[in-house]
Amino acid sequence: MAIVNLKNHKLCNACDSAYYMPNFLTEEQESYIVEKVNSAPKPKWIQLKNRRLQNWGGIPHAKGLIPEKIPDWLNGFVKQIDRLGVFPSTNQPNHVLVNEYLPGQGIMPHLDGSLFYPTVTTISCGSHTILNFYAAPKQDGGNGTLLNKKVYSIYLERRSLLILRESMYNDYLHGIEEIKEDIVDETLLNIKSCGLDTKKGKIILPRDTRISLTVRNVPKVAKLNLNNLLKNNSNTEKH
Repeated sequence: MAIVNLKNHKLCNACDSAYYMPNFLTEEQESYIVEKVNSAPKPKWIQLKNRRLQNWGGIPHAKGLIPEKIPDWLNGFVKQIDRLGVFPSTNQPNHVLVNEYLPGQGIMPHLDGSLFYPTVTTISCGSHTILNFYAAPKQDGGNGTLLNKKVYSIYLERRSLLILRESMYNDYLHGIEEIKEDIVDETLLNIKSCGLDTKKGKIILPRDTRISLTVRNVPKVAKLNLNNLLKNNSNTEKH
């Protein structure tokens, strides 16, 4: 049973499948997450061109999630999201992607795809950002002419939770611009949910280092367990 009424957090101007919850975390929880993420072993980090990331719960693969146990410090936040009732009992969250974005870093517009159950939940820590949404190829006839046109923009505050389901998951690409500061104004989809006064005009906010936790479900799970695989490899090396 959900502990909150999600209808109170629905972004009506988008559709019935986008929800925004400010202050989902306390300041103490945010600090705890940032400390745990930054203290993770170096091999846990995957360095990409424009950011670095960590996978928890296993490695997503086209043939299924190669699972591993989510650590207790992180599993508490997974359960905090699961208690909202946004995932069905048959598709409880089993994977967490941690992204680190330095000021000026972002991610190109993309779809998360069919590998995941069509619900994505994202916690923001350390800094705000603006998440932009673009028409997916099937919406513009497949010719890509609308991909550079923003359809929606959502301001993600520190400690907030964003929930995207169904059409917002399937029909819109989402991405973050590679800039060092953001313009906050009345055009943002959730501006009324934020504690910023934009009636006198736009506000320019510099970015800081942002840690995002993307909590999802991978429906297909491989029988092979990553923890056992690493253990077997370690025993093999010893012999």
